[in-house]
Amino acid sequence: MQQKRLVILGSGESGTGAAILAQQKGYDVFVSDAGAIADVHKLELQTIGVPFEEGTHTETKIINATEVIKSPGISNKTPLVQKLTELGIPVISEIEFAARYSKAKTICITGTNGKTTTTSLIYHLLHKAGLSVVVGGNIGVSYARLVANQTFDYAVLEISSFQLDNMYSFKADIAVLCNITPDHLDRYEYDLQQYVNAKYRITQNQNANDLFIYCADDPITLANQSRFNIAAKQIPFTLNGTPVPGAYIQNGMMHVNLTNEKNNLFNMYTHELSLKGKHNAYNSMAAAIIGQALNIRKETIRESLMDFQNVEHRLEKVASVGGVEFINDSKATNVNAAWYALESMEKPTIWIAGGVDKGNDYSLLKEMVKEKVRIIVCMGLDNRKIHEAFGSDVDMIVNTASAKEAVHVAHKLAKPGEIVLLSPACASFDLFKNYEDRGRQFKNAVREL
Repeated sequence: MQQKRLVILGSGESGTGAAILAQQKGYDVFVSDAGAIADVHKLELQTIGVPFEEGTHTETKIINATEVIKSPGISNKTPLVQKLTELGIPVISEIEFAARYSKAKTICITGTNGKTTTTSLIYHLLHKAGLSVVVGGNIGVSYARLVANQTFDYAVLEISSFQLDNMYSFKADIAVLCNITPDHLDRYEYDLQQYVNAKYRITQNQNANDLFIYCADDPITLANQSRFNIAAKQIPFTLNGTPVPGAYIQNGMMHVNLTNEKNNLFNMYTHELSLKGKHNAYNSMAAAIIGQALNIRKETIRESLMDFQNVEHRLEKVASVGGVEFINDSKATNVNAAWYALESMEKPTIWIAGGVDKGNDYSLLKEMVKEKVRIIVCMGLDNRKIHEAFGSDVDMIVNTASAKEAVHVAHKLAKPGEIVLLSPACASFDLFKNYEDRGRQFKNAVREL
């Protein structure tokens, strides 16, 4: 039998993980990257003997594939992907491929904001309960690498819309949709419905034994729920109302009620949650629903929600300097994420914002800025829109051109008892490699004060 040829476009963590698994499963593997391949991934490919090219896509070496795995960063609209589609060569995502070789139960989290925190929190809960569990996908380790390297009973996977776009037979046993707000619209022809459709692919192939957990307070989710044929059992979480089955918060108490049987209720005070703010209440409810659904001990669920440490660059407390608290929320790359961050601030705030604007509508932040922010420190090459949006709402707006300068200016202007919050509401590519680089430069500058 002829060996199947698998071509992988893109050599990041996703592509390299796919190459490792594909070679392990006996495919004829070839990796092609139009950019430079990182040294760490190049070494891995060389070590396992997988041929690769960088700086180009040689069409003749690609269109002879039986199947192609595409990096989530490559749009389906690129000429090469279009040509593969025309030739009838399947183009799939790495998670779709990896799932063929795993019998693990999958808990899959998507949404515009909060998915990394929710994914990490659910993993923390299952791990604390002693289950055989891994975490990966759009954060940390690719699913393909996890499947290649170990066996496990549960996989907690963060999945982006770009990954969902090329997933067809994959099934989430438990799917979580945190929320949907306009983002990445440049990839979806500036059509919000296309982005919504991508997110709802998280429910495809589910059956009546599966769960679909969603935010009943999210207007875009609610407006679209009936458009899709969702076969799974639907479980909402909300701050408004008392759904059964579902999770809700009432009078400072979180309740999870999945069956209406008294011994199957989970309750805990919201002040005990380690994650603060309204958006984190949603994340905690989603995790608690899963804990209850998997029959994890109530005490373990409670402890997990109390002792969870937030992920790096997501409302991460950096240090207190002279009575001023510095918080790194570099992962807030859109307006909605910044709104959630500002909403959770309980002291007067100096807000460091700015970067590459993805068509931001700052009007959504206006009331929150008036209520919470005293000074805005801009960190980006073009800050006009921030000045125009908030010029009359704060005491002062200052322009800076680096993380170090932004931290120094904020520190000088801050009063003891205030917070300096980096929550840019923008992408990072004008001054930084990515949001992680931006967050680390911010933290380094704070530590140097």
